[in-house]
Amino acid sequence: MREPEEVEIACADGYRLRGHLWRTDGSSQGTVIVNPATAVLARYYHYYAGFLAQNGFDALTYDYRGIGLSRPQRLRGCGFRWSDWGELDFDAAVRFAKTHDPDGCLLVVGHSFGGFLPGLAESAVLVDRMLTVGAQYAWWRDYAPHKRVPLFVRWHVFMPVVTALCGYFPGRRLGWLEDMPAGVANEWSFRRARMELNHPPDRRDALLRRFAAVTAPILAVTLSDDEYAPPVAVKRGLSYYKSAERAFVHLDPADLGHSAIGHFGLFHSRHTDGFWKQSLAWLAEGANPWERRSDDIAPMRGREAERAEPVPLRARCT
Repeated sequence: MREPEEVEIACADGYRLRGHLWRTDGSSQGTVIVNPATAVLARYYHYYAGFLAQNGFDALTYDYRGIGLSRPQRLRGCGFRWSDWGELDFDAAVRFAKTHDPDGCLLVVGHSFGGFLPGLAESAVLVDRMLTVGAQYAWWRDYAPHKRVPLFVRWHVFMPVVTALCGYFPGRRLGWLEDMPAGVANEWSFRRARMELNHPPDRRDALLRRFAAVTAPILAVTLSDDEYAPPVAVKRGLSYYKSAERAFVHLDPADLGHSAIGHFGLFHSRHTDGFWKQSLAWLAEGANPWERRSDDIAPMRGREAERAEPVPLRARCT
């Protein structure tokens, strides 16, 4: 396998992101964009990107603005928002990938918020297939009852107070992943039950139409021991993709040969011979390798459940 190339990705507003492009040897089955979780460095996914390159895919990893290699010299006062990561950063990553391989299959692997944000980008209509891991639009009432109070205090009281005092969230100093721009931290802390309600009224319809325009089939993987992505939050996120074929897969760590995995574990190299190899079936052929667990998911309530009802998947870009 070749060493990855360092790349710069130009966004529509002129901001430049930094990342890496992993090229496979020989003919490529497509290009995979790997979207990180919030406040997680892109390099965390480099082993997985290298694995994809070894198995016939080109892979693009990149840091969102304000994070890792795409962090400005001064984070305080930068004005970056969570929504910028989708509307500007992912949008630019898609256009970069299509320039790299105009006629090839375009795939996305999104972790946590990185699996929800594609619908914010106008260019998401160019994506052929998505695999999401622990991807959700979570509201504080989604937290498990026994975790609700400590998580609420952590994310919705402590984080905004510290952010206000520092002008950004010093996550690295606190041992909570990476530092975050104030706008990102505050969108996390003050998000409402519906994504569009976090935006000005005159933008809401356009955002909903953008999500609804995405037709790429989505395979959403959840884990029973992931306290950050309960099924109800994953379904809420998927409900915005009204035109996409969606499947929910709810796995126990034992299904993958482990006693515990959690929110971040599946991108660790210990899963090379398990989850990573299994994910190739979806990326290469649009085949769900966890079909037997696709219906093992907690139901949603009321009208949310109607919008999030899964429909049969169709393979695209095989």
